[in-house]
Amino acid sequence: MFLPVIGCLIYFFSEIVTSQELNKVQSGLGQFINPSGSIKKLEENLRFSDTFNNRIALADAYLECGITDKAIEIYESNLKGAFAENEHVLAQLVVAYNQKKDYQQLILAAEKIKGLPQFANSHCNVLYANALTQAGFIEKGEAEFQKMNSKYSHYEARYCYALFLIREGKEQQAHDILSQVVSETRHLSPGEKRYYRNWLTKAKEELKNLESIAG
Repeated sequence: MFLPVIGCLIYFFSEIVTSQELNKVQSGLGQFINPSGSIKKLEENLRFSDTFNNRIALADAYLECGITDKAIEIYESNLKGAFAENEHVLAQLVVAYNQKKDYQQLILAAEKIKGLPQFANSHCNVLYANALTQAGFIEKGEAEFQKMNSKYSHYEARYCYALFLIREGKEQQAHDILSQVVSETRHLSPGEKRYYRNWLTKAKEELKNLESIAG
């Protein structure tokens, strides 16, 4: 019963999968089992060739694995010369500073790239708006949130905007935003629902919390 399946697998790996593709499969499996494996490889690459790209690749891996202090150290030390305003490094610093809740530094980094077209409505834009409110720049932060409060889009921003409104004691405004987000769900395509699932779920849960408190 299982022999045909085994035969197909043997043929697949021996004839169809090239050695290069097999190496990719094995490499991916190794990283899945041992996430630190990719960091070790990047550290070795950097020792072999100390370039800007290799340094930033290692910092990105550190950030992804939660080794935030090391990531920040590399990012900050590489913001010089031709790379003083590097968009990728500054955007990654926004994420890293957010993990550390260092909102003042986050704001400084974000304001160096906020004029770029790709900054608008991005994840960094959301973190920037939140950082402004957390640092006491309430009106400026709310203005950023309001720019991203558009129907059928920007679900992360709208969820975070609702949380901000709740912190400010504006529960009814937060309720209106969350209700709108939840009502839009039934009009989204299956692909859109999967893509935004995290924020749609959070919005639904927060709406339930607000309604339970209201009685």
